[in-house]
Amino acid sequence: MNKPQDEREFVAAPAPNDDVVKPPRARVEDAVDPDAAASPRERDYLEGFLHQKPAEGPAGGAGGELQTAVVDALKEIYDPEIPVNIYDLGLIYGVEVDDEADATITMTLTTPHCPVAETMPGEVELRAASVPGIRDAEVNLVWDPPWSPEKMSDEARLELGML
Repeated sequence: MNKPQDEREFVAAPAPNDDVVKPPRARVEDAVDPDAAASPRERDYLEGFLHQKPAEGPAGGAGGELQTAVVDALKEIYDPEIPVNIYDLGLIYGVEVDDEADATITMTLTTPHCPVAETMPGEVELRAASVPGIRDAEVNLVWDPPWSPEKMSDEARLELGML
């Protein structure tokens, strides 16, 4: 039993030889705004953006905003065995951000047999790459010079009762 085309229960795509009438496109002018008569809205939403001046100097480099932001992000990662963040613990030997917003982090672990040896560098890379403005992040895991408690910051020593 074939039903006529108007009585079908589904809508199929039109055949190539069918005339297709497209609905008119929606336009902003066609929108009805009940408050429009009270106060017309000005197009000011881009004005601040268009008049904003670019930041002075490169954001990358030593002491730049991006490097500071990456260091702050790394201070949020804590060693699972020691209640101190990995930056103050002295596991981060260097954070470099070049002019193209690529971050390179040189780090170590407390021992080569550390339980987080497989996951910590990946977490550091992921956290650094998630900083707004950073294009890419790379972690270099080094064992020389080896980590020692002397590499900890004074804040970390105080927190662990070593001062």
